[in-house]
Amino acid sequence: MTEIALPHTLSDVTATWLAAALSKPGDTVEIADLTLQRIGTGQAGSTYRATPAYADPNPRLPETVVVKLPAEDVALRAGLSLGYRSEVAFYGEVAPTVKVPIPQCFHHDISDDGSDFALVLSDLDPAVQGDQIGGCSDAQAKNVMTAIAGLHAPSWCEPTWLDMPEFIMPKPGDVEAAQMMGAAAEALTDVVLGRLGEHLAAEDHDILRAGMAAVTPWLINQPRYSLMHGDFRADNLMFHPDRDSVTIVDWQTISVGLPGRDVAYFAASSLQTDARRATEESLIDHYHAALLQHGVTGYDRETCWHDYCIGMLQPPLISILGCATAAPTERGDAMFVHTLQRSCAALRDLKTLELIEADARTA
Repeated sequence: MTEIALPHTLSDVTATWLAAALSKPGDTVEIADLTLQRIGTGQAGSTYRATPAYADPNPRLPETVVVKLPAEDVALRAGLSLGYRSEVAFYGEVAPTVKVPIPQCFHHDISDDGSDFALVLSDLDPAVQGDQIGGCSDAQAKNVMTAIAGLHAPSWCEPTWLDMPEFIMPKPGDVEAAQMMGAAAEALTDVVLGRLGEHLAAEDHDILRAGMAAVTPWLINQPRYSLMHGDFRADNLMFHPDRDSVTIVDWQTISVGLPGRDVAYFAASSLQTDARRATEESLIDHYHAALLQHGVTGYDRETCWHDYCIGMLQPPLISILGCATAAPTERGDAMFVHTLQRSCAALRDLKTLELIEADARTA
């Protein structure tokens, strides 16, 4: 955090403000003029490409940066403040400890009540946002597995992260929070099926209801944990076209839980079902090898596969929570329908609910 005034609206993002955000002790930046362009379509926040005209050009200074602020609708901000706290905490406290590919953060700040925040990040252009509906290629998916291992492995079963108040999802061992999440998931399933159920098969309705009924014991009985992205899907990934490498963005759902949940969420949300069936074994091989390279020990491939299978409750859970609380949009509804269809197929293919029940009996 710094002494720089925190912008409340876009009009507060001035050349003077950005200059202060980019300045370092003993190295003051001066900006003569500033151009701002809206990028992205996020409803929980607003993102802009900033092009500064420096008074004294310096090759160390970025030609453009990305400025991320809260939702333009000020009335929405209080309800989104937990996510804002999570993302600022990620860049301020978590990012220096992990090896995951993320934008460089030049400045981060947040108000005491969490309703105002600002991030100044490196501009990833010409990287291209992933397409959750269209799906990722095999090469992209393998790079994604390597990338997320750089988050999971350095935080593997590290108790420090259990005490982070900014993380919003239930933490391992928090029975009350797990029960609240399970009750919400069951109640919101009716809301989602009432809105989008006509696009889902009857067997999908059945397995979604059974899956959300299993959320509480699933959250309680997670034998391993690490930091998790929590919303790990193609729309939150930026692919660099020259090499298919990936940068992970949108950290408002950073949390602690079973690492296989991130892997499963990506596979079910961002791979078409046939592609997931054809490649998931090799993707888990790739992910497991990356964990070992990062120093994880005592974790065999069979257990990794098991964690992936039981982690498959993550994509329908997050989709139901998101669909029930987000403002409807045409693409958003299409995204939720595709993810729910793919998730239901994966739950059946992998026998996820049977595995969760068996784990609960032996816990």
